[in-house]
Amino acid sequence: MALTLFLAGGGLLAGTFGALLGLGGGILIVPLLTLGFGLPFREAVAISLVAVITTSSASAAVYLERRLANLRLGLTLELFTATGALIGGLVAFLLSDRLLAGLFAAMLGYTAWSMVRRAGARQPAPAAAAPGVGTTPGGAAPGYLASLGGADYAVRRLPAGIALAFVAGVLSALLGVGGGVVKVPAMNLVMGVPLRVATATSNLMIGVTASASAILYLLRGQVDPYVAGPVVVGVFAGAVVTSRIAHRVPTGVVRVLFVVVLCYTAVEMGARALALPVGGLGA
Repeated sequence: MALTLFLAGGGLLAGTFGALLGLGGGILIVPLLTLGFGLPFREAVAISLVAVITTSSASAAVYLERRLANLRLGLTLELFTATGALIGGLVAFLLSDRLLAGLFAAMLGYTAWSMVRRAGARQPAPAAAAPGVGTTPGGAAPGYLASLGGADYAVRRLPAGIALAFVAGVLSALLGVGGGVVKVPAMNLVMGVPLRVATATSNLMIGVTASASAILYLLRGQVDPYVAGPVVVGVFAGAVVTSRIAHRVPTGVVRVLFVVVLCYTAVEMGARALALPVGGLGA
């Protein structure tokens, strides 16, 4: 009973951070299950993907209702993210736990550094012809890239965003993070999307991304229902509550929380990677 409560409590914390930061909670669930409860890395990834689907389902509707998420941009990027998730799910069982944990730590560290480095940079200026968003001066339909922007921002560097979305899908399947840890910085730092919109859009996307690879783990029997059940319940509760109050949290606070969580988790997972035996493929 105590173990169930601890798992649910951990899920609650993960769901809260996942909905607030657009990460899906997997960035906390994987370390929680591997470092705190001693689960094998691959089983933790499988359960994390199920929890990510829950986080997205609980929060996406709220973000769409409040018009925070960019649905058109999210669907465009998700085509490539889901493809990456399928490919990542197929190769995940060929890699050792130590390599996966090391990749996890490296990815978190680089993302945190990128967010800190760009923290003082100004957001890109809004589109010059803001009143004309949706049409060109001559009244013709705008290009597809222009249609992806919002009322106060224009999306830039779509090819780079698509490439990063594909990488996010692969990492989602390999590491169980839902891809939000890549999607949010990609949209915010590379594509010029405001951080609050990026986190909301990421929450919209991560459920589809996780679903694309979670089925592969399920078919291989990697999802333990006795662990997944209480974690998912806690994640759902945290995501539902947080998604309704996230708009009241200042963007600066969200950025600081994002970086702190990334740094701490990177250190913990790096230590985990060094502690694991070298092993062979699929160890």
